[in-house]
Amino acid sequence: MAEIKAGIIIFLLTIVSLILIPLQWAAIKFRLPVQRKLPEIWHRVATRLVGIKIQQIGEPATDRPLLIAANHVSWVDIAVLGSLMPLSFIAKSEVSGWPIFGLLAKLQRTVFVNRTRRTETAQVADEIADRMAQGDAMVLFAEGTSNDGNCVLPFRSALLGAATRAVGSDETSRVWVQPLSVAYQGFYGLPMGRAHRPHVAWYGDMELPGHLWGIFSRGALDVIVRWGDPVLVDKDTDRKALTRKLERDVRAMTIASLLQKPLESEQTDDLKAFEFFSNAEKTGKAGA
Repeated sequence: MAEIKAGIIIFLLTIVSLILIPLQWAAIKFRLPVQRKLPEIWHRVATRLVGIKIQQIGEPATDRPLLIAANHVSWVDIAVLGSLMPLSFIAKSEVSGWPIFGLLAKLQRTVFVNRTRRTETAQVADEIADRMAQGDAMVLFAEGTSNDGNCVLPFRSALLGAATRAVGSDETSRVWVQPLSVAYQGFYGLPMGRAHRPHVAWYGDMELPGHLWGIFSRGALDVIVRWGDPVLVDKDTDRKALTRKLERDVRAMTIASLLQKPLESEQTDDLKAFEFFSNAEKTGKAGA
């Protein structure tokens, strides 16, 4: 039965993709506003077909320019977040060459980062800043890789420089950076324990085809998306201090979601050293 379900999902997603891909290609080519909305429609269809139930706590910021700093558990994060609002992602350059997913990422208007060439960081940050200035909400998976879903890895500050670059030297210019937590909490309506969370987490040396098939055939995931308080960035903002604050906020929200408890904001400083079922850091092969 599970195999039949997976086959049906793949078939229906193929039909939807064949309809939307040409429309999105034309929208990008002719710079039509609908280019921001069509990927959201695709992601909504995908999450509904798989059976992913999304609970949102808090709200995305309406101010622009906006950079969203999130933790990263799986490729499923893309569909979950992409189904909530029009946005684009920042991903490692290898993704652009992946079969099917590379094409979908390009049609999502993803900004690709070559992490092996640090000299290109400033150039990519400028590209992200430019997209933000155009009104695009950009999602940065600030850990730089995916994890096992039971913890939040340290945030990397390099690409958060896009926020300060978007400000520039203008005394009146402002940019918003919003922390975001994605936590996979349930499976078939039941709490998802530590042992079962790798069912959705995609990290280390996991192969994509097998993981895709597992999600399509079993699905029925419950995910909690928490939006933190946006941080106002100006030309005097310290990038490393900003990174530490965002990491603390995302870690606190993730712990609250996994434990199904209210967020205790006054305790976020104490959570920095807290390891919630944390495994040793895995290799970053799977990180987007």
